[in-house]
Amino acid sequence: MAIIKYRKALNQALFEEMTRDPMVLCFGAGIAERGGSYKVTEGLLEQFGSKRVFDTPLSEASFVGMAGGAAIAGVKPVVEILFVDFTLLVMDQLINQIAKYNFMTGGQGKAPMVLRTQGGVGNGLAGQHSQSLEALFYHIPGLKLVMPATPYDAKGLLKASIRDDSPVLFIENKKLYLTEGEVPDGDYIVPLGKADVKRSGSDVTIITYSYMVLECLAAAKVLEEKGISVEVIDLRTLQPLDEESILQSLDKTGRLVVVHEAPVRGGIGGDIISTVLEKAFYSLEAPVKRIGGKNTTIPFNINLEKLCIPSVEDIVDGVMEVMNS
Repeated sequence: MAIIKYRKALNQALFEEMTRDPMVLCFGAGIAERGGSYKVTEGLLEQFGSKRVFDTPLSEASFVGMAGGAAIAGVKPVVEILFVDFTLLVMDQLINQIAKYNFMTGGQGKAPMVLRTQGGVGNGLAGQHSQSLEALFYHIPGLKLVMPATPYDAKGLLKASIRDDSPVLFIENKKLYLTEGEVPDGDYIVPLGKADVKRSGSDVTIITYSYMVLECLAAAKVLEEKGISVEVIDLRTLQPLDEESILQSLDKTGRLVVVHEAPVRGGIGGDIISTVLEKAFYSLEAPVKRIGGKNTTIPFNINLEKLCIPSVEDIVDGVMEVMNS
């Protein structure tokens, strides 16, 4: 295995899938000649040409609508929106049209497209470029939602998303692009809808995803020094959600903490906890705990920004609260 950056793993996935399937296209604002703001699409234009990799006007509604139409016509578009904040401009195209197309045609039509974007805080980009909006899309039937945390998962999940017949929203956290990890040289996919045990433990389960996986693993090391064995479950895919892995882990540990960067109110953590209470209430040995971002607009000041999302210390304190209750 090679050790490569998260963004390079995504780049490899695009190269391999475009080589494998000539119907895969990549387009978006600034993704061709510049290679994207985070360099995920770097080199694609030179390799595959301007008919398969091209820049669009700065009009998200138009080019996402175009991607949906292309997908219905049999193409496999991978379209990029720079910030997840800008997906609010394409809600009708994505939610009312693309996500519902298969159902509205009685299963006769498909819209297999991938919408890549990135979210989360980082770099002091302020309130309109730093949001975590996954809960908005988690609510939508017909739309798959993927948020990988490691280079290995990023590559395997992007390849699986491109091959999937459903529309997929693929959200990459901006703080992950320069992180590194092992990635196999050969072709592989990571199946959608399957969580991963990033760390085994016996005392408490932490359910998390995206950048918070790294923070939870760091917190687990601190807690290990305190004699607490933490199991960290990386959901990887939020829709479909791997409920089985969540319940299996809880059956082993009896204690649950859910961590995400998005604000606690209305977040995915609340839905996960509701599922646990409905399906595994008697497995619980202590009250559950949600740890998430503050219910506030993300400030421009980078030091204040850091206070808006969970830290390692917040996670450690949350787990200790559950262990002591």
